[in-house]
Amino acid sequence: MKYYPIFLNLHKKKALVVGGGRVAERKIRSLLKAGASVTVISPDITKPIEQLKSKGLITCIKRRYKKSDLKSTFIVIAATSSAQANAQIDRDAGSAGRLVNVVDTPSEGNFIVPSIVSRGHLTIAISTEGHSPAVSKAIRKELEKLYGAEFTIYLRFLGEIRRKAMEKIKDSKKRKKFFQAVASEKMFNILRNKGFKSASEKAGEVFNLF
Repeated sequence: MKYYPIFLNLHKKKALVVGGGRVAERKIRSLLKAGASVTVISPDITKPIEQLKSKGLITCIKRRYKKSDLKSTFIVIAATSSAQANAQIDRDAGSAGRLVNVVDTPSEGNFIVPSIVSRGHLTIAISTEGHSPAVSKAIRKELEKLYGAEFTIYLRFLGEIRRKAMEKIKDSKKRKKFFQAVASEKMFNILRNKGFKSASEKAGEVFNLF
């Protein structure tokens, strides 16, 4: 199986999570972060899921899954403790044309969730296509060190300076050269070794040259 890498816009999309344990909990938080409208189906749920329900962040129905739960859903996560139940959800969701992920079973469902490094607007996804989740995790840890919290601030800064560059630098070739300069290996080394302040000051100096 060769997967097609994609980033989905889940803003206000209906997401169904079947299961109420720790794994489901993590999936729910990820979906909420992406702006999805989340419904949880499970007879039992963890305290953190109960808290999300109490805050009105999710809809929670305390019963077992029914095929009719798939109605109007865009994306489905099968996260129960039963392999048989997860397989049934996969079959139902697949036949209904839904996006479906079966946790811990890459061979089922029609998409898998990669290991993620998140730094504000920067998202790096790592996948071994189910061959070795341990390798994905190891690479994620390496990337977390390579792209630290300073990249969150720097990327936000670049968003602001990019808007200014679009207005000030009329020549497209010069503008491209500027964008490459502030996203260069040299600039990243300044950011990592000297911090955001030094990197932003250097980027400002480069901007003034144009």
